Amino acid sequence: MSEPVMLFKKPSYPVNKLLLEYLVRFDRLSKVSIFYDDLLRFSGSITVYDKNEQDTLWIRVYYNEYEREEIDLNLKKIYSLLHSDGNLGIIKFLNVDSIDYCTFGNSKPFRIKVRNILNDNYTHFYIKKADASRIYGLELEHILSPDKINFLVFGDTLIEEHIMGIPGDVFMKTLLIDCSETEKAQIAKEFVKFNERCMIRLLGDMRSYNYVIVPTHDFDQVVYKIRAIDFDQQCYEGNFKVYRPQFFKENYPMVKLVKEKLQNSSIEQYKDEERAVLAKRILSAENRIKRLLKIMREDVIAPAAHIEQLRMELYRYTNDLNFKNAKSMGGIMSSAFLFITRNFKTSTLFKNKL
Repeated sequence: MSEPVMLFKKPSYPVNKLLLEYLVRFDRLSKVSIFYDDLLRFSGSITVYDKNEQDTLWIRVYYNEYEREEIDLNLKKIYSLLHSDGNLGIIKFLNVDSIDYCTFGNSKPFRIKVRNILNDNYTHFYIKKADASRIYGLELEHILSPDKINFLVFGDTLIEEHIMGIPGDVFMKTLLIDCSETEKAQIAKEFVKFNERCMIRLLGDMRSYNYVIVPTHDFDQVVYKIRAIDFDQQCYEGNFKVYRPQFFKENYPMVKLVKEKLQNSSIEQYKDEERAVLAKRILSAENRIKRLLKIMREDVIAPAAHIEQLRMELYRYTNDLNFKNAKSMGGIMSSAFLFITRNFKTSTLFKNKL
């Protein structure tokens, strides 16, 4: 099958009043007054190379001394909001080691490295231009994925915590070959579930560099999970394949692994398991999901042509009239969640009668 094609660069969509009220309701607003544009006023930069002396496409930026002091203080306050609920007492133990700027990709983020001077532990967070579709993606990730995620919004600025893991493309090139056969089968299972999760919640463009592999040691084995790290393509593209990681050539090693390690019956089983888990999460956070979807239905986060294409492709895929009747990306998302929860309830009822 052909690879999905994304013809145009996605524009940034503004945060409307209803979404802003939602962010206030769920404590997603930053109390620190720093803007993305403030960080653009750097006075110099150098290229950042990796350990193999390869250009990372990040540059390390520098500021005039009189500006750097205020920027550092605000970045430390942001760190405290993300990690200690705004406790300013920790600021004296923090140091902003570096501010890097990415010259590649849609969001062109700043990556902030903050170190605790008492023990040299450090972490990162990112500052980007606020984009409504990215915020919807982050919020859906927080509610529906196995992992929670912290983010804050201030005006037209988005602050995201760093998601730890090994970039998918790096893992495939350097580490996958050394995995045991049992580990490869487990990774294949996780890719099936990740593929299903992205498809159902319409998270697009999950090429290998837009997700990470997270290894966890558990007794005598290593368990692998897959986490999305880029939410730029939430509910934007009209091509349904864009929301299915299996169709990107960058993910071919994962697709090959699935074919080699899993039988069709196992693949269907893992898809069913992921749908059931998603349905349970949707139902357990029903009020919050309904509030978010209502805002999405009234918001404009994709061109009309994309909405028309996607709703018809999903209608042909599911034969569900709710997709055909959807008028917005939020409406398509609502139809997808209804489709999943309805089938889950029907399945559960059937099993209970056995």
